[in-house]
Amino acid sequence: MKTMPAEWEKQRTVLLSFPHEETDWADDLEASLSPFIRIAQAIAYGESVYILCKDKEKTASLFCSTHNMTFIEIPTNDTWIRDYGYISIKEEGVSKLLDFTFDGWGGKFEASLDNAVNLALHQKGYLGTTPMQTIDFVLEGGSLESDGAGTLLITSTCLCNPNRNGGLSKQEIEVKLQGYLGAQRVLWLDDGYLSGDDTDSHIDTLARFVNRETIAYVKCDDKSDEHYEALHKMEAQLQDFSTAEGKPYTLVALPMTEPIYNAEGKRLPATYANFLITNHALIYPTYDDKNDAKVGEIFKTIFPEREIIPVNCLKLIEQGGSLHCSTMQIAY
Repeated sequence: MKTMPAEWEKQRTVLLSFPHEETDWADDLEASLSPFIRIAQAIAYGESVYILCKDKEKTASLFCSTHNMTFIEIPTNDTWIRDYGYISIKEEGVSKLLDFTFDGWGGKFEASLDNAVNLALHQKGYLGTTPMQTIDFVLEGGSLESDGAGTLLITSTCLCNPNRNGGLSKQEIEVKLQGYLGAQRVLWLDDGYLSGDDTDSHIDTLARFVNRETIAYVKCDDKSDEHYEALHKMEAQLQDFSTAEGKPYTLVALPMTEPIYNAEGKRLPATYANFLITNHALIYPTYDDKNDAKVGEIFKTIFPEREIIPVNCLKLIEQGGSLHCSTMQIAY
């Protein structure tokens, strides 16, 4: 029996990759460090965090306390470790790490260093004797949502894109996901996107399992917004989905922010769906938006047993990602 654990299941640690002078953050490096520091602190509040960095002493000096933090020097191209970090599975109850190929979201960006991170980290011994398998197949962590019981939620625009694996069909992708991750059911979203997103619509920007019966998703109520039609179709498709037991999912709508643009006038992919579930907390992105507090109250309702921790991620979306994109949990 093989399964991909849900994010709310027990975690061993969370991986985080820090900006440095050779990343796209170089032009405003000092300001870019702030959200990563806050995310690391929020994780370390309740569990271990492994911080990949260029200079571990310099990075550690940024923190008042380094409790639950381990600093590891590994070369990286960028910070979006959700997409190049290990994907955890359990096989016959034993944890295993899968090292899929990362090609910079379909060759959009240089990613050779990021693609080598998992092997380098494993060779350093930080994951102990946990077995790792390297797989010649392009698959990114942000493109997968698992309920921990054999159901995956994914988007066709990403997984079937010709820029990944040559453009496989849904059926071919499902065979791969069954073999690698033990997927028993695959729920395909065919609509939904965020302007400014480089990932070809990763599921973790649009819709997320929060338990086996509930999906939180991005909802657009403004008919004049460019996203309205696509997100309305996505909502309708979510309403048609059912659990493995044949019951409709409970759907929790997350509002959109007001449009946020960069200095060049490009709309940025701000999304509240890019939250991280840790052992003791729910860490969610904020954007200096009127809905920041409202979303916090929604999360308190969904996760009554967890600490709800907001982190300002305005700086992160300037580079196209947000909080969840910056992290990758390793399951026990």
